[in-house]
Amino acid sequence: MATTWLGPKGRDAALASMADEELDVLVVGGGIVGAGIALDAVSRGLSVGLIEARDFASGTSSRSSKLIHGGLRYLEQFDIELVQEALHERGLLLTTIAPHLVRPVPFLFPFSHHWERFYIGAGVTLYDALAHTSRNNRGLPSHRHLSRSGALRVFPALKRDSVAGAVQYWDAQVDDARFVSTVLRTAAGLGAHIASRVQAVGFLREGEHVVGATVKDLERGEEKQIRARQVVNAAGVWTDEIQEMVGGRGQIHVSASKGIHLVVPRDRIQASSGMILRTEKSVLFVIPWGRHWIIGTTDTAWDLDKAHPAASRADIDYVLDHLNKVLRTPLTRDDVEGVYAGLRPLLSGESDETSKLSREHTVAHPVPGLVLIAGGKYTTYRVMAKDAVDAVAHGLGGALPQSVTDKLPLVGASGYQALVNQRHQLARDSGLHVSRITHLLRRFGTATRDLLQMVRERPDLGRPLEASEDYLRAEIVYAVEAEGARHLDDVLTRRTRITFETWDRGIAAAEEAARLMAEPLGWSDEQVEREVEYYRKGIESERAAQEQDTDQEADAVQHGAPEIVPGAEVRRG
Repeated sequence: MATTWLGPKGRDAALASMADEELDVLVVGGGIVGAGIALDAVSRGLSVGLIEARDFASGTSSRSSKLIHGGLRYLEQFDIELVQEALHERGLLLTTIAPHLVRPVPFLFPFSHHWERFYIGAGVTLYDALAHTSRNNRGLPSHRHLSRSGALRVFPALKRDSVAGAVQYWDAQVDDARFVSTVLRTAAGLGAHIASRVQAVGFLREGEHVVGATVKDLERGEEKQIRARQVVNAAGVWTDEIQEMVGGRGQIHVSASKGIHLVVPRDRIQASSGMILRTEKSVLFVIPWGRHWIIGTTDTAWDLDKAHPAASRADIDYVLDHLNKVLRTPLTRDDVEGVYAGLRPLLSGESDETSKLSREHTVAHPVPGLVLIAGGKYTTYRVMAKDAVDAVAHGLGGALPQSVTDKLPLVGASGYQALVNQRHQLARDSGLHVSRITHLLRRFGTATRDLLQMVRERPDLGRPLEASEDYLRAEIVYAVEAEGARHLDDVLTRRTRITFETWDRGIAAAEEAARLMAEPLGWSDEQVEREVEYYRKGIESERAAQEQDTDQEADAVQHGAPEIVPGAEVRRG
């Protein structure tokens, strides 16, 4: 295999290296912002370490709407610079950075009164104009106006009397968790040391200067000290907690806003385009996702357990009720095959409503040696990373080379289009159907060659999982050997999306997947059973939470999920 930097041995070697040498930068947080900072810093010539207390992207960065977009609704808030910046980044991602992972998607914006055409049309016209200031966006189609009949041809599932016309425009989407792991793989390939299941438990100080962190290896229960000239906190919704470790009042305050998404089968909504609807609080997206639709989101304040945001019955009903206002055939809870909830880290402002808080980001230097970054949106992660590393350069007291990440393709991007053109030949050579090759190319880009090599060496890996036929067995093994997966939940929830793409939330696929993971991770039969039990109990807790009427009730139920400890019995959390 071409790269093993995030594999089982790579993780342990990375942690040992971080403890043995003084780094230029230690990044705390393995979501999209932390991953982007690690890549930006290492590509400017700095020695870099990154630690994540759980799995990479296990928080906000795996639970988004999966959109790469400018944020059409922010034009209403006159955040024109934010929208333009995000649209520029969208273009870079589509054309240069990750064309294998980010792809265009159309959206219908229906209206129920004819006078809305001018208002909506003007907004979308400005949106396209801002996008076209960057040449990277010029390959996307421009918006078009549709009559009622035209809108119904694109989205037959709409009630005829709910739509007077529509505007169709284009944005982009991504598998958010897969994108994070790809950024981390790219950073590791350039020399960054990266380790998951490692928690920062305190900061090392020399006088008022932060000079590193005390960390705990959660897999082995060992504490280590990692020294670094600069520490960057990219902990998202945990920003305030990290600030408390250095004492005193923090310079950045973050509010957590909960958003939930429903997943329904593609045949439940007859349409050839995504859709965006206005609600009294925010917007609601209907997003195509392979053989499914993702529908969301909500936008409500959350002050309960940040590690386990829970979707309640009220959340699910809110999404269904708003969508059913415009659908000919209403959806019911029985149509919902998956649900996930996530928290957005929003900069606290004067508004009490989270939907009105700014999505712009802030970088601060609260004490010498520590950089904090918070806010922002997924699409602009690269800009956030650049700004954080610029602050690091200031803290290091010397000039660094300019950021090069706007020109740096991620793992799998270089040569992607050529390999797409060769997909029929790849199918003939591998014995896999061309649709399988296309699936792999859209998830791994040119790294698809690594998976095909695995299938050549072990033909059984070329078979699909028995209980989740969208994914090959090779993808499970690859998630461990190349993408940093350490536990069953990492694979079923983030490296693949089996957890929310199957009616049983991945229960039937759990044992086969765990046994495929066992060899590269050195699991015993007992450990395989513990992983499956942990996963099953976690799904049961999530389902029970979704039957509760309030956030508090759902949060209390979800705390019944077990915590897995390697080499130990599953215990209650």
